[in-house]
Amino acid sequence: MRYLTEVLNWFSRSGSLWRGKATALIHKLRRNADVDVLPQTRADFDAALTLYEARPDKGYSLTDCRSMLAMKSLGLTEALTNDRHFTQEGFTILFLTP
Repeated sequence: MRYLTEVLNWFSRSGSLWRGKATALIHKLRRNADVDVLPQTRADFDAALTLYEARPDKGYSLTDCRSMLAMKSLGLTEALTNDRHFTQEGFTILFLTP
């Protein structure tokens, strides 16, 4: 699970066609009753910042930290990502790249 913001950030410089596709995807996901969009509270931000500070030897982004904490709180063990940082926190990543 990653933030929907990250999807939009990724496509922000891809031109109007891909920005539009990304926006349509976000709207579709938000309308899907099977998809939960988690809000971020101040406490969530503070916890992510604490993890970020605790891992100065890692390349974790603050978004990574928030995602990892949210996943742990939900009991998730697999991440739909190719970001190897998640393996460093004990998750199984589902998009392995060579």
